Amino acid sequence: MSRLTGAGEQRRAEVIDDQRDTVPLPVIPSAGDPREPSGHPPLAPILKKVALGVAVCLVAGAGYAGLRQVANAPADPNGSPAHSHPATSATPDQAEAGVRRAVAGEAVLQKMTDAVENDNRTEFLDTIDPKATDFRGSARTIFSNLTTLPISTFQLRYVSDDPGALTPDRQTQLGGTQSWLAQVEVSWQLSGYDVKPARETLPVTFVTRDGTTYAASFSERFAAGQRRPVWALGQVEVAKGKHSLVVSLGSESEAKSYVSVADKAVESVSKVWGKNWRQKVIVYLPAKQAQMEGILGAAPNTYTQIAAVTFAELDSPAVGAPVRIVANPKLFEELGKQGRRIVLTHETTHVASTATASPVPLWLAEGFADYVAFTAVPVQDESAAKELFKAVRAGKVPTTLPTPEAFAASATELPQAYESAWLACRLIAEHDGQAKLVKFYRAVHTSKSSTGLADAFKSVLGTTEAEFVAEWQKYLERLAGA
Repeated sequence: MSRLTGAGEQRRAEVIDDQRDTVPLPVIPSAGDPREPSGHPPLAPILKKVALGVAVCLVAGAGYAGLRQVANAPADPNGSPAHSHPATSATPDQAEAGVRRAVAGEAVLQKMTDAVENDNRTEFLDTIDPKATDFRGSARTIFSNLTTLPISTFQLRYVSDDPGALTPDRQTQLGGTQSWLAQVEVSWQLSGYDVKPARETLPVTFVTRDGTTYAASFSERFAAGQRRPVWALGQVEVAKGKHSLVVSLGSESEAKSYVSVADKAVESVSKVWGKNWRQKVIVYLPAKQAQMEGILGAAPNTYTQIAAVTFAELDSPAVGAPVRIVANPKLFEELGKQGRRIVLTHETTHVASTATASPVPLWLAEGFADYVAFTAVPVQDESAAKELFKAVRAGKVPTTLPTPEAFAASATELPQAYESAWLACRLIAEHDGQAKLVKFYRAVHTSKSSTGLADAFKSVLGTTEAEFVAEWQKYLERLAGA
């Protein structure tokens, strides 16, 4: 089985220009470095106006274990904050035209929202441009998905637009009296699972013809890092378990097959972490690698070696944010039954511990998740820490706990970082008991101090980080037989 590695990147301000609205949507390039096509208008206005926040992702990898925080950088570091409208030198006529576009666009979005709330497919499709034949097919799929998911609230809000974002050729193709691209905030809440609504921003193309404004696309000119809602990527199938909701972009049978695994993962995590969390998990199962990347707002081929990712489906990480686990379809299947359970248990630990909005150091978050996973599904040390033991036997004993840089995708000793973190947490459990390990994690997690880790070492474990590292080094040498 191919080794899995954690990966992540600080994404650049690039734009994927997609005008091919076919089912499923949007079409995501499978390779290459998507740059601004020649002949397009300047991207700065779009990038400044796209309402992008920070999506923190936690990645499972390195032989069933590990995580990697991924932050979506704003498209323009000098741009305006999300949901704000940058000051411009627009003339009164331009400002008035902008207001008219916003009013027309908002009216279309309100009709869409009402149609979803009233489960009225005809009214929803009435908002779609009659001449956008391919997009109408996608819109049917989207409406079906929104009524299939257990959505309790659904909203679309017009945020901003740029009348120069569409090329002259695209405007000619759309026809009508006017057409433009707007950024639309979409939010939805899954009943029984979400404390807060999920929130993302979609680029919506509008066109006015014969005095009526319609939506003509949901997938033009995505900015780098801009995520796609799972319900906009193709037909979804949903399966519910006692503790889980599995959303598949493949088949219903596939969704059902993962429910029991997800339920067991929740139960395994609760045995260690305790039951004082929602004990619910949502798993996305893309059918293609590109769909996984679309959900995460990642560049093509970013996650080719990643088994699963935990991420907050919100503009910025926060306690209570809706958290999802998204699997890599190819690698997840290759893991086998035991491997899938380990990965899902690892990822569910992140959900329970709100790791996407936690100040805990990466080694502790990774190591603790691995500790829980390997407690649920025991694996021989020699197999789980193969690379680390090899290094220790060669005299390369780690001198410090793994740094954040050690978990970078390009790190040459990435597997050792994951394995070191896991054994550091296991050492705490063996020396002080599992309850103390959990208490230690919680103390660091809830600390408001910059010295939270040092404070927890002293108050919970009665030691210092330096003393712990020395003991951990001896522990690694003993386990490796060095």
